[in-house]
Amino acid sequence: MADLSKYRNIGIFAHVDAGKTTTTERILSLTGKIHKIGEVHDGEATTDFMEQEQERGITIQSAATSCEWDGHRMNIIDTPGHVDFTVEVYRSLKVLDGGVGVFCGSGGVEPQSETNWRYANESEVARVILVNKLDRMGADFYKVVDQIKTVLAATPLVMVLPIGIEDDFVGVVDLLTRKAWVWDNSGDPTKYEIQDVPADMVDKVEEYREQLIETAIEHDDDAMEAYLEGEEPSIETIKACIRKGTNELAFFPTYCGSAFKNKGIQLVLDAVVDYLPSPTEVKPQPEVNEEGEETGEFAIVDPDGPFRALAFKIMDDRFGALTFVRIYSGTLNKGDTIMNAFTSKTERVGRMVEMHADDRIELDKAQAGDIIAIVGMKNVQTGHTLCDPKNPATLEPMVFPVPVISMAVFPKDKAATEKMGIALGKMVAEDPSFIVETDQESGETILNGMGELHLDIKVDIMRRTYGVDCDVGAPQVAYRETITQTVEDSYTHKKQSGGSGQFGKIDYVVQPNEPGAGYEFESKVTGGNVPREFWPAIEKGFRTSMDKGVLAGFPTEDVKITLMDGGFHAVDSSAVAFEIAAKGAYRQSLPKASPQIIEPIMKVDVFSPEDNVGDVIGDLNRRRGMIKSQDLTPTGVRIKAGVPLAEMFGYIGDLRTMTSGRGQFSMEFENYMPCPRNVAEEVIKAQKERDEAKS
Repeated sequence: MADLSKYRNIGIFAHVDAGKTTTTERILSLTGKIHKIGEVHDGEATTDFMEQEQERGITIQSAATSCEWDGHRMNIIDTPGHVDFTVEVYRSLKVLDGGVGVFCGSGGVEPQSETNWRYANESEVARVILVNKLDRMGADFYKVVDQIKTVLAATPLVMVLPIGIEDDFVGVVDLLTRKAWVWDNSGDPTKYEIQDVPADMVDKVEEYREQLIETAIEHDDDAMEAYLEGEEPSIETIKACIRKGTNELAFFPTYCGSAFKNKGIQLVLDAVVDYLPSPTEVKPQPEVNEEGEETGEFAIVDPDGPFRALAFKIMDDRFGALTFVRIYSGTLNKGDTIMNAFTSKTERVGRMVEMHADDRIELDKAQAGDIIAIVGMKNVQTGHTLCDPKNPATLEPMVFPVPVISMAVFPKDKAATEKMGIALGKMVAEDPSFIVETDQESGETILNGMGELHLDIKVDIMRRTYGVDCDVGAPQVAYRETITQTVEDSYTHKKQSGGSGQFGKIDYVVQPNEPGAGYEFESKVTGGNVPREFWPAIEKGFRTSMDKGVLAGFPTEDVKITLMDGGFHAVDSSAVAFEIAAKGAYRQSLPKASPQIIEPIMKVDVFSPEDNVGDVIGDLNRRRGMIKSQDLTPTGVRIKAGVPLAEMFGYIGDLRTMTSGRGQFSMEFENYMPCPRNVAEEVIKAQKERDEAKS
């Protein structure tokens, strides 16, 4: 039985281009897992094994691998940084015990860093921080540490100080041991010397070391008392305090280095072992009932307990479907029968593998704390719980973001149609933020995703991986409709046509709900004028009507319906009659409630060279953007704005033109806001033309 205290399940996450994948490569090299280091810019990184990742130099899907360091087993997940693939970060954090947050030494805390940090806080994942790329122009370790405090509202616990910066960066000073680690310029991570602290850094090292000790020993009353009396705690005591504070998320041990130049990574690996929790030291996963409410039971991390595992990722490759699972409790043997708590169906485990990017090592057994892949599971989706059939339970599921952009795809012939059906089925299983719908009227296949890049890559995978010959339509914005006024109304559905008729009368109030609250139904009927057994039918009639708004047919959001009174007939009233009455009431009353089109607003973060700031801001204003802030950085200006998604198509091309290729931006969904009248009229007109073209 493996010693769980020697396990570390960690993720590496950061903003796009901060050096996550390069850091993972260096870790795999240092731990002896790989012998040739692959570079992201050459398309040869171990964990970037998709064609699309190698070409674009970005990580698209999280990749799992494992290695050994200092007698400890590390399961590592390298996650994407691009905002369109945030779901990969979210689901990885859900099953990890600790993380390494990587920040760029010159870019600092970038927008996607904030999103990932927020997800990690919500998942209560302990982290160490690596300020990477200190060899780059404009790098500033102390500035990034300040940003971590101000932008992320986190407490970085500085563990090392850099020796030199930019081209002169040669190593780091370990504050605990007061020793300098200095690497040569060969690029070999093992070619370093441990020296005394450089003379010009002694005062700074003492200042930061004192801050480190004072922050750490707040977690040990005895050590604190001794320290106040002038006795310095031992390094073992300080380390124990840092471990405790890190696991309580009180602070985050902060390191620096250059993964690309192979400097500083050993200390980060030591920190993972010393300060991040083992599977037994994190809060156990709560079990939930059918309604998703916690039962008070937990999946305690114990190899001898009942089997509990969470499927956090589905991947289809040349060997068949792989289901990535994190085992929380119990032991799984090859040939065991396990149950999917969501479907209540059982399956036999034929093959289990340990993943190393896209290579695999066959396993006969896995236990609590392990992250493995099961080959050939059927009907398992992301977030499903796998458990012991004799002792079933459901773990807390995952919640995924709602897509904001859609695109129609058209297969070129019958063969392509069949291929596309199979491909989309597999891709939807792999990515919960990718939703496929069929337009009932036109028969068009509509892809829904998190952004242009997200859908672009899905179409690319469909064409290249699955050989689907297809055309794509222009991207469409996910507009919604809502109402702005309260309306009291009454509707009667009456039909007589020989035999028993239909009758249902409802008195109701339609009112705007809080933004983001969605559809809500409440009944205040007293006295039995509308019998209780018909309320669900009325609720269903209104709910199904919300799928199609009264202005342009977009789904209606943030509406509250209150049933006040009504009438029924002892013979002619039925659930169907009241459902039809609710649908008629929706068509009658929504137009009276001042309906309006609302559009998705994106949180846009643009980096621009100083010379081009005026052009960039002017362009954002033309796109109906609201500028929120401008921050000067050593290499340019960061502009934050809220901009309608409809105005952001093709923005990267315009930004590159304005900034001679030096500008960058990222965006993520923020909220829905009302469209200006002229825009709404255009949207309604375009939608009507599309509907006419379909018919």
